[in-house]
Amino acid sequence: MSDRSYRFTHAITRRPAASITSGLRAVDTGTPDLALMQAHHAAYVAALKATGATVIELPALADFPDSVFVEDTALCLPEGAVVMRPGAPSRLGEAAEMAPTLAGLYTHVLRIAGEGSFIEGGDILVSEREILVGRSARTNAAGIAELTRAVAPWGHSVREVHTPPGVLHFKTDCSLMDGETVLSTERLAASGCFEGYKVIPVAQGEEAAANAIRFNDAVLFPAGFPRTRDRLVDAGFAVVEIGNSECAKLDGGMSCLSLRFTPS
Repeated sequence: MSDRSYRFTHAITRRPAASITSGLRAVDTGTPDLALMQAHHAAYVAALKATGATVIELPALADFPDSVFVEDTALCLPEGAVVMRPGAPSRLGEAAEMAPTLAGLYTHVLRIAGEGSFIEGGDILVSEREILVGRSARTNAAGIAELTRAVAPWGHSVREVHTPPGVLHFKTDCSLMDGETVLSTERLAASGCFEGYKVIPVAQGEEAAANAIRFNDAVLFPAGFPRTRDRLVDAGFAVVEIGNSECAKLDGGMSCLSLRFTPS
């Protein structure tokens, strides 16, 4: 089993814009505190850099309130990148803004371009054996089919799975911890989508802890979920806790804030 699903040389982040207080949210739990979000974001970037990776910090985009959540704009694989087509109309321009940066890093950059195709990176989990893509309010069958065709020449297989009702993205409820281990909510694991994987269940009442990221030797983990944190530590993972209270008000988590990759 290789480690290419979590060991990377690069990450891309984007600074939060002041307009983020107008960002999309499934449920209104309050307006994010911009200063606190910026502090959390700085800690997140520092944690990425501490693993030895090169972190490309892009400037804020005032015209796109949700643009700090760069993961939704692209899928980055060892062979190339695929620019997504977000399911939220207000976010379509974010993918276009990300494309030139990816073109400067990758030899091959493809695009999801079909008018009826929608797909966001938050619905995509890349493991050692396959790419799992969750159908959701932001990712449809046409988008998944187009991605499947795009990555097939690179030797990747795509498996369509389903996001639980009322959950924004597939990875809202899961994260890859290593080549064969997934951190998951019980509601998602119960669907059977992780058959053949080792599953670490999120503690009851700590479902928001499911969105973490394994980045090189560290697991970047949202602060405030001690029982799930302890489960990861007991499993041998090095956990770095980072504040996420403000991003959570916009349905954001650890994976949303970066693109992680080793460019071709």
